[in-house]
Amino acid sequence: MDVSGGSGQPRSGNDEPAEHSADPTAPATGPTDHPGPEPDRGPREEAGPPPAKPSPDTTGTPTGNGTGNDTTGNGTGTDTTETGTGGTPTGTRPTGTGTDGAPDHRSLAHSGIAKGEPPEPRPKEPGGGILMGRPFGVPVYVAPSWFLVAALITWVFGGQLDRVLPELGAARYLVSLFFAVAFYASVLVHELAHTLAAIRFALPVRRIQLQFFGGVSEIEKEAETPGREFVLAFVGPLLSLVLAGLFYLAMKPVEPGTVPGVLLAGLMVSNLIVAIFNLLPGLPLDGGRMLRAVVWKLSGKPMTGTIAAAWVGRALAVAVLVGLPLLNQSGALGGSGEDTGGMDTVTDALLAAILAAIIWTGAGNSLRMARLREHLPELRARTLTRRAVPVENDTPLSEALRRANAAGARALVVVDADGNPLSLVREAAIVGVPEHRRPWVAVSGLAQELTDGMRVSAELAGEELLDVLRATPATEYLVVEQTGEIYGVLSAADVERAFVKAMARPA
Repeated sequence: MDVSGGSGQPRSGNDEPAEHSADPTAPATGPTDHPGPEPDRGPREEAGPPPAKPSPDTTGTPTGNGTGNDTTGNGTGTDTTETGTGGTPTGTRPTGTGTDGAPDHRSLAHSGIAKGEPPEPRPKEPGGGILMGRPFGVPVYVAPSWFLVAALITWVFGGQLDRVLPELGAARYLVSLFFAVAFYASVLVHELAHTLAAIRFALPVRRIQLQFFGGVSEIEKEAETPGREFVLAFVGPLLSLVLAGLFYLAMKPVEPGTVPGVLLAGLMVSNLIVAIFNLLPGLPLDGGRMLRAVVWKLSGKPMTGTIAAAWVGRALAVAVLVGLPLLNQSGALGGSGEDTGGMDTVTDALLAAILAAIIWTGAGNSLRMARLREHLPELRARTLTRRAVPVENDTPLSEALRRANAAGARALVVVDADGNPLSLVREAAIVGVPEHRRPWVAVSGLAQELTDGMRVSAELAGEELLDVLRATPATEYLVVEQTGEIYGVLSAADVERAFVKAMARPA
């Protein structure tokens, strides 16, 4: 289809004629508001959710630590959409890209909305938990799972206190609860170390979250050099080692058999465990990111570093699954192998299985996120843009859809008398208009007014494109040439499908 230039009139181009729909009132847009790919329903396209943020949290690098786990990953955003290869040369109008990126010459009647299928509700983004504060401008959340682990720590540590300080009685659980809170405060310090390093390197940090097995610092971009990657990963375990040393020094003047002595000893040991565990050289742990940085430096390829560190992480997961129960039974971790009962064996095996699953899953996620980042440059606004037709405010919806079908377009841009774009007709709004009412409904009533953030340059690609879309969440964006001429309409659903395809494509 031919989109208007500066005059607002369709101009000639090299577009091929599209198929004509049997339904001339079919809307000029493709499917929206679906939570992900659907089963095949015939010739229409699969739909993906039009996200408020095509990312996730996009191109983030969660970095964290835990009581026995660090969810450090090279994460990117969530559900995304397919991308095409190649682009439309400047000066021609896009024919609309299909899910494989090839020109899509189907008419509007072949879309899900054209069949009158209502969009499915978009799932809400998961919340971050309870907001505790914003140190350095970064929100800190406590996930609901933290309360579960806090109760578990209170119960386990309370049992230990009963053997060491039996005179405490029921008050030992208050002391244990204080220990749980103090330990997670140490975890927060660990995460703040990652956060401050990220801020120092001008990497945006989305949030810090304290959860079941520790904490996560969600860093939205990857470090630019292996040296920065190494520093970003190392500062967390380093701070945990420093805290362990400080608690050790604080123990010196305190009598060992007292409540302060027991608490300081517990905090020293727990921080030491966190530091040592996170230094293990496998993703998603901090040590895995350090290994990745070293391999990246030696090979010159970040993907090679990710692959090496991820497979070491998987080997660590197997080692934890098999080795942790054996070490506990042997007494190598401080217990007495002779005292190990059946319940203790089951508990050890369950803990090992949970840790192994977290490490294995994190390593796999790191591989997937790295593969996505490698294909991120393929996300180009020019390739993903849908062809659009200009219509004026008072144009009946049925007439606008007829013009779009005739031109093989999949989007509508509302323009003024001089051809200047005013708004974009929302795909979801078209579904709510019954076919028999479309001749009486003006497109202006279904349109979303354009803001500056909804105007996207056709030259944008990769992470730069995603940053622009994240800054102004919307379901559709007007794509313009550098001259200001209308190029077409970019749907957030198309961008999302491009992510899904990038995630599935092998490296």
